[in-house]
Amino acid sequence: MDLLNSTIDTQLRHRTIRQFTGDPLPDDVFRTLMDVAQRTASSRGMQHASIIRVVDAQLRSVLADVGHQAYMGQAPEMLVFIVDTHRNQVILDERGAAGYGARSMDSFFEGWTDACLMAQNIVVAAESLGLGTNYFGNVLNSPSRVIELLRLPALTFPVVGLTLGYPAQDPQLKPRMPMSLRVMTNGYTEPPSVVDALRDYDAVMQTYYDLREHGRRSDTFTDQVVSKLNAVLPERHHIVQAIRSQGWDLALAD
Repeated sequence: MDLLNSTIDTQLRHRTIRQFTGDPLPDDVFRTLMDVAQRTASSRGMQHASIIRVVDAQLRSVLADVGHQAYMGQAPEMLVFIVDTHRNQVILDERGAAGYGARSMDSFFEGWTDACLMAQNIVVAAESLGLGTNYFGNVLNSPSRVIELLRLPALTFPVVGLTLGYPAQDPQLKPRMPMSLRVMTNGYTEPPSVVDALRDYDAVMQTYYDLREHGRRSDTFTDQVVSKLNAVLPERHHIVQAIRSQGWDLALAD
């Protein structure tokens, strides 16, 4: 039984696109992507997430500098997905309701989840229309600066950036580790040695980088784990402080 359809085929061919043609997204394409965002599942129906569409070229350039990735500012379309419990706090205020739930840890993480789901829904839809996409977690490199640049009010917070456009490159699929290490039954399980279990995957990744970088890079996955997790950006140590500065009490439950 062939279970592939056009949606699944699109998802199985997902690649990060860093180079785009100069063609802008047609208005009807953008509206369709926003319709998809609107229909995304939302925790408790609170819709605690919003999108900042960045169209100002100078602002894009500054955000790219903050994220330390110049090509971020060169895409035809840039979106930043945010936690947004501000709007519902305004509803409480306008209704004269004495509720603090919009400032709670629960609401913050609902908004974070909503933003991630909305971003992924847009990615699937965009790629099904022939667009390329690239996620940017670097909006968290300096969240306070991003908050300032995007004029985010209290009870809003950046989650992830996304660039979209028509691809100007055709990169190969990046290998992933076997799902036997990521899917578990009835509880967490792991092999006697994770490194040993990943030896074949390390070899595949090394070949992938050798081909992609013309022999200039020979990382394995486990090499990357060691190097990246020992080089956490100093700015990211202050994320929780930045969240609290935006008005959430992360010890408060609804």
